[in-house]
Parts: sequence; C-alpha cells; structure tokens
Amino acid sequence: MKKAIIIIVVIVAAIALWAVSGYNGLVSSEENVKSAWSQVENVYQRRLDLIPNLVATVKGYAEHEQETLESVVEARSKATRITVDPDQLTEENIAAFQKAQGEIGAALGRLMAISENYPDLKANQNFSELQAELAGTENRIATERRKYNETAKAYNTMVRKFPRNILASMFGFGQKGYFEADANASEAPKVEF
Repeated sequence: MKKAIIIIVVIVAAIALWAVSGYNGLVSSEENVKSAWSQVENVYQRRLDLIPNLVATVKGYAEHEQETLESVVEARSKATRITVDPDQLTEENIAAFQKAQGEIGAALGRLMAISENYPDLKANQNFSELQAELAGTENRIATERRKYNETAKAYNTMVRKFPRNILASMFGFGQKGYFEADANASEAPKVEF
C-alpha cells in the first residue's frame, strides 16, 4: 500500500513539474513575441517621426505637388490610428496594421518620385539626409518584421506541439499572426522609358 502511495505521489509531482515548466516556457515565449512586436512598432514609429520633416523639406521646393504631400500626411495619420494590442496579434490585426503601413510606403514612394523633378531638392542636404535615414529605417523595418515572424513561429510551434498544446489550450495561449508579403509583391514593377 505504501509503495502505491509513493508511486502516485511521484507521478503527481512529475506531472506538476512538467505543467509548471511547460506553463513558464509558454509565458517566456509569449513575452518574446510581445517584445519582438514592440520592436516592430518602434521602427514603424521611427518612420512616422521622419515623415513630417521630409514633407516640410519637400514642401519648400514643390509647392504645386500639394496632392502628393497631403496623401503622405493622410497615410501617416491613418497609420497612427491603427494599433495592435500585443495580446491580440491575430492574422487580421496584423494585416490591418500592415495595410496602413503599406499605404505610407506607397505615399512615400510617390513623394520620392517627386524629387526627381526638382534638382535643387535632390541637392538639398536635409533632403538627402532624411532620404538616407528613411532608407535605413525601411531596412530596419524589414529586419524587425523578420525577427518578429521568427519569434512568432517559435511560439506557435510551442503552442501547437503535443503535449504542451494541452497546457496552451487550458491557459488560453493562442497562436500569433505573421507579417506576410504584400499581395502585389509577386508582380514585377513596370519600368517605362
């Protein structure tokens, strides 16, 4: 009888240790995803912070390009209204965030194209520095999005693998969404001369 009780106690202790370890692993992994998401938001915020200076610099040279300047400001305004709670990193929420950020990218592309029509603007040191900072920021965005996707993949794998998936479902750990390529990314840009 005593052997049976000892065996039961050992089994219960082993299950409890597994559950605590598994739960703590899920919490750590989820925090890594939140941290990676925070970095994504930081680099997007850096881009948003550069936009007013860039628009002000271009405005002095290209006053009749008001429509393009307004589209950049409007896209920035829309993007600042879209936020994603780190606890709600679903495919849909990330897609909405990504769409708003994509609109900024398109508007900035049009703004940069304007600079081709203004040699004085292209030669302006402030504009050149802002353009270089923006290019660096775009690289940072790509890097942080990749890191986020890798972290989310590790977390999602942990949440889905047996037997940890039992703990994940018991304690409400759901899968996190990914950044995906833009729908138009598979089409080559048209170059016309």
